Amino acid sequence: MPPVFRFAPSPNGYLHLGHAYSALLNADLARQSGGQLLLRIEDIDPPRCRPEYEAAIYEDLGWLGIIWQQPVRRQSEHLADYRAALDTLTGLGLVYPSFESRAEIARLVAQREQAGEGPRDPDGTPLYPGTARQLSAGERACLIEQGAPYALRLDMAAAVARAGELGWSEEGAGPAGERGPVAAKPQAWGDVILARKETPTSYHLSVVIDDALQGVGEVVRGADLFHATSVHVLLQHLLGLPRPAYRHHRLLMDDTGHKLSKSTRATGLRELRAAGVTPDEVRRRVGLVS
Repeated sequence: MPPVFRFAPSPNGYLHLGHAYSALLNADLARQSGGQLLLRIEDIDPPRCRPEYEAAIYEDLGWLGIIWQQPVRRQSEHLADYRAALDTLTGLGLVYPSFESRAEIARLVAQREQAGEGPRDPDGTPLYPGTARQLSAGERACLIEQGAPYALRLDMAAAVARAGELGWSEEGAGPAGERGPVAAKPQAWGDVILARKETPTSYHLSVVIDDALQGVGEVVRGADLFHATSVHVLLQHLLGLPRPAYRHHRLLMDDTGHKLSKSTRATGLRELRAAGVTPDEVRRRVGLVS
């Protein structure tokens, strides 16, 4: 079978040069290997995802000369797939609901850090500090029946104990230059959120389900997702899913040394196009030879 690559942006802002690099790199590798390139729209965050951003994704990629297979998979149209995977993990006893609000979690984190305890995940976010895992089944059912908001979390300790030692072969490079065999360390993320009351999935869960269902065998993405691969490898093992080959690529930085980001309003491809920049110039700017 020809290798399958994918580019999977979220329609929560306009694409910038960092996205162009990843999309072009995936397209180049697919073409060079005689493979296919898929486009996936990761729109599981309704408040932030907007139709005009999705339309701009198609326009920008088309302008760059990128050709992808049809149909495009939109995550919002496949929530049942993620719910089924969540049910499987729940059946294994690896999922529990937590009921603390964001404000309550922030207070618990502050208390923990005042006591000199401040574990954080590889992205720098404090690990979940709550004790919802200790609630009885009856207490959980009562809170859910009362309509309390909740997040469904992976019991990381139980999941790691069940899976044992895991790892992957890195074909690109991690943030510290990691290559070759890499030992997965999902416990560094704590009890990650797999879904919420109002949304039956999260990035971690949906990305492994999508890659498996779409037959993606080559995951080429930014080095900022290198450490998250530990969680993805764990979920793949627990759900009996195939493991793609992983290749993490360098990130494009702005003048301050920070990665290009929608949140910092990095110059969008549409703005570059309006300024007369050509697709060939974009390729040169991101370091790819035509």
